[in-house]
Order: sequence, then structure tokens, then C-alpha cells
Amino acid sequence: MEVDKPRVLLIYTGGTIGMMKDYKTGALRAFKFEYIYDRIPELSHLDCVIETVSFEKAIDSSDMNPQHWVDIAEMIEQHYDSYDGFVVLHGSDTMSYSASALSFMLEGLTKPVIFTGSQLPIGDLRTDAKENLITSIQLAGMKENGEAVIQEVCLYFEYKLYRGNRTTKINAEHFQAFASMNYPTLAESGVHLKVWKEYLLPRKRNATLKVWKEFDQDVAIIKLFPGITEVTLRAMLSIPTLKGVVLETFGSGNAPTQQWFLDVVKEAIDRGVHIVNVTQCSGGSVILGKYEASEALKRMGVIGGKDITSESAIVKLMIFLKKNISSKEFKIKYKESIAGEI
Repeated sequence: MEVDKPRVLLIYTGGTIGMMKDYKTGALRAFKFEYIYDRIPELSHLDCVIETVSFEKAIDSSDMNPQHWVDIAEMIEQHYDSYDGFVVLHGSDTMSYSASALSFMLEGLTKPVIFTGSQLPIGDLRTDAKENLITSIQLAGMKENGEAVIQEVCLYFEYKLYRGNRTTKINAEHFQAFASMNYPTLAESGVHLKVWKEYLLPRKRNATLKVWKEFDQDVAIIKLFPGITEVTLRAMLSIPTLKGVVLETFGSGNAPTQQWFLDVVKEAIDRGVHIVNVTQCSGGSVILGKYEASEALKRMGVIGGKDITSESAIVKLMIFLKKNISSKEFKIKYKESIAGEI
């Protein structure tokens, strides 16, 4: 008896991967994904059924916003029962933000959602788009004993699969554009496609998909630097509508110890602004109180972000601000990992 082939849905939002070069003019134009088998005949050799759906208007990932995250999530929600996995084609610039967002939005996810893109257009002679797309589809269709091997939101780029909410774009030119500094690679494509199952989120059985669709955008990321002035910091933390801040500090969570700095931060917290401390370093973790320079922040109620990325931290903040929880509960729950982000 022939086993049904896995069904994978490609969701095209925009970005370089969906562009074709006109070799006569050199101009880039949008690629029609209904002709994807003509452009990438190798797809016909994959042991799965591939179908596509696109945003009505492809967007540059620099224009990505929470409403677009909801659009992607709703496409997955609408087609969830009809497909075994999903591949989201997305511009690379804000892909880590979107992958982080979907990881929090898709509660009870039991199927793979793989974000991918490319540094060169799909029609370019040296493109990285084909490999990224083909392997992402393979990963999205991967099953074991009738269950999806991957049951989380991931990001695949240049031979490596990462947990989506652990990634950061590190290079604007290299094919290896992303890194996951604080969590191991989930899979790697070489002669064989190797998946490290011990690093995947535990499989969920009989979970029901629920999609979170609310974001509070009254947030900011503030990066500290030597020489930041009281006027500058006060101006940013005094924005009347501000509700949450991701504060990028030095090293393991350290910040200036001058009294004016502590006073400005304390005033914001007393007004109800939630401040999450993340490190500016590419890798490593915030450990509030490890040094004297972070002890005062810990005492006044700054939330230690541990090893969360800035991309994941800001999206999580937008979501948590929409949850009906007390300030004390907010501080406790934010520090808990809800999708493998910490």
C-alpha cells in the first residue's frame, strides 16, 4: 500500500528569493510561484506534494510589521489541517523577527514551519535560493512513524537549520547570513541531511493549534553606549505612550552606575514601563547581579533577559504587554521560556 506523500505549503511573503533577474535589462522582477517547477525542476524529485500561496502584494522585509505576522499566521491557520508542513519564503533582513513572532503566536504547533530566503534571486546563476528552498521543503515534509519530526518554527539558511527565535542576521553579503549563538544547530545539510533530535522542542501529542494575534507596539530597543547622556536616555524613556523597553547592555547585563542613570531607569519602572535587560554581545547571557554594575538594576525590578536575542525579546514584549497579567506576574513569566527562546 502506497503511503500518502507529505503535503508542504510554500507561503511567499516577498524578499530576494522571489525575484528573477531580467538578463537583458538587469532589473529584478517578482517571480510567479505557480511556475516554480519550471524554474526549479529538481523539486519534482522530492517525495512530497508542494503547493504555493502568496501575499497579494509581495513586501520587502524591511516593511514587515505585526499585521504581516498575523497574515502569515492566518495563512498557516487556514491551511493547517491540509498540510504536513509549511515553508515561509521571506526577506532575510527581518526574518529573525518574524520567525520569533511566529514561534510565540502558533501555540500548540505540532508541524514544522520553516522560514527561508536567499541572498541572491532565484534566477541568478550563483543563487543560494535553490538549495535553501529544496532543503527547507525536505525538512518541512520530514516524518517519523507518521509524526512530524520537527514541531516548531525554524529558520533554514546555507546548509543549517536553526530554532527561529534563537537567530540573528549577522552578515548582509555572505551566504551564511544567520547565526544562533546561544543554541545548537538543529539540522545540517551535507551529503546526508542530519537532524539532531535532542535539540528539537519535545513533540506535542494531541495539541490544538491556537494563534495569538495581538501586539502592543508601544515598545523600544535602547542600545547603551559609553557617553550616553542623561538628556538622551530621559527623552527616550519619557515617551508618553511607552510601555516596554529592551535595554541592550554591556557584557553580562552591565550598565553605568552613575546615579542619574539609575534614577532615570527607576523613574520609568515606577511609571509602569517594563524594562528587559539583554546583552549587546553576539553570544552569552545576562546574569543580573553578577557584577556591581548590574546589581542596582536587579534591585529596582529590571527583567533579566538571560540569553534571549534582541529580536525575540522585543516581539515577546509586544505580546506580553497584551496579556492581562499583573506587573509582578509579568516579571516572572517573561523570564520563562515559552517557545525555546531562553
